[in-house]
Amino acid sequence: MNLLLIRITLLCGLLLLLCPDRSAAVSEPTPEIKDIIVTTSDNNLLLFATVKNSFTREMLDGVRNGTPVVFTYYLELVKTSSNWLDTTLVESTVTRTMTFDSGKQEYRVAFSDQDGKVVTTADLEQAKLLMAEINGIKVIDLAQLVRDAPYAIHFKVTLKKGSLPLGMHRLLPIPALWDFETDWRTIEFRY
Repeated sequence: MNLLLIRITLLCGLLLLLCPDRSAAVSEPTPEIKDIIVTTSDNNLLLFATVKNSFTREMLDGVRNGTPVVFTYYLELVKTSSNWLDTTLVESTVTRTMTFDSGKQEYRVAFSDQDGKVVTTADLEQAKLLMAEINGIKVIDLAQLVRDAPYAIHFKVTLKKGSLPLGMHRLLPIPALWDFETDWRTIEFRY
């Protein structure tokens, strides 16, 4: 009986050691793409999306200490086919880069898809929203789509720290704990 109790105790101890730590997962939710909308303007197919849970405490501390944060949005538009031979029509990336000017106490968000547009704000929440929202990315000209044909958009986001200038990464020990990648999301539709 005593031997059985020891074996059960050892088994429980091993299971606790082998199970992943759930408390870390609860405290820091993983980034995910939400509110995906595919729509049209007069001439273009447009994509709207939001990344939820996109910033960690470490990322925000890094930005305030001079490390840029870069969100890269990956997009692929395919014309789907019933015979498994999908045709890729568009593959593109869009980036958002957030930096902090400690002298002016302002955040700067640069948009790669808007001719290098930069928005400056002192409000952290506004800067986070600018980074996490994609509003009306032009995917393709509607003239290139076939009416009533099936299409799919594959979409994901990577969140990474940007590179520091002139080897500063050797002086500032900022870990890569805030490099994340969302799962691919697929939106199927007919035009």
